[in-house]
Amino acid sequence: MKNNYQSYVESFLDYIVYELGYAIKTRETYEENLKNYQKFLDTYKINFKVITKDEANKYKAYLIQHKYQNKTASLNLSAVRSFYNYLEEIKVVSQNVFLSMHNPKVEKKLPNFLKDNETAKLILEDKSLTGIEARNNFIIVFLYATGLRVSELVSLKVSDLNSDYTIKVMGKGSKERIIFYKACLAELNDYLNRIRPEILEGKKSEYLFVSKSGKALTTRSVELIVKKYANQKEIKSKVTPHTLRHTYATDLLNNGADIRSVGELLGHESLSTTQIYTHVTTDRLKKVYNKTHPRAKN
Repeated sequence: MKNNYQSYVESFLDYIVYELGYAIKTRETYEENLKNYQKFLDTYKINFKVITKDEANKYKAYLIQHKYQNKTASLNLSAVRSFYNYLEEIKVVSQNVFLSMHNPKVEKKLPNFLKDNETAKLILEDKSLTGIEARNNFIIVFLYATGLRVSELVSLKVSDLNSDYTIKVMGKGSKERIIFYKACLAELNDYLNRIRPEILEGKKSEYLFVSKSGKALTTRSVELIVKKYANQKEIKSKVTPHTLRHTYATDLLNNGADIRSVGELLGHESLSTTQIYTHVTTDRLKKVYNKTHPRAKN
């Protein structure tokens, strides 16, 4: 049973990458989740092809008993549910017993974003910087100006830059969206004309953000760059590439952008994903209310 199960898992993992366009990182997460599920199957001697609803519910209890946090338990259940969708599609099982099961409720954490003074301090351009340091400075500016995910940033190519200040980005699940870079146009021109050639020293590369070898940066290297740069600027808040994405969304909303447009710019599939940002617009709404309501004005 173990080998049989594993062969279907491998087939499923290939399917979500090559057919559905999921990221390799998602594949790795699903693989780990399905290993956890296999441990459950082995522990209780359950045949994955004929699992009952009661046994499916037992898996949910199993995760809780093993002290999985609600978020982690939900991820595991979602992976197993997707796996059974695949098994049902290829006629290995007659029904997906996990479809009727609700995931444990996950409390949404408020997004970490920078205050205006912190953002201004962090993205302040330093004309004296050269080479790698200047590139690192521009990475910060570019992340804030575009709201890109770090995985999207490192895969950008120079040819992706369009003359109308737009970039077509392939996001999660191979979903394409348009982002805008006019907010950092001057810095981008400086990077392309001065900084990037300085780093490459005559080498050729198709990628926008490059190392000295001409290769694309990794997501991990960008994470370290952002962390180091924030420390140098003595920013007290925790700063990651995703912090800059949260700040981008927060600032758009606080300056009047509607939530649906912000969701499209971020590449969110569902409006509910974007709604986590609405709490940060309370100050703006309070100002609007105090300014416009006849009785609040006084």
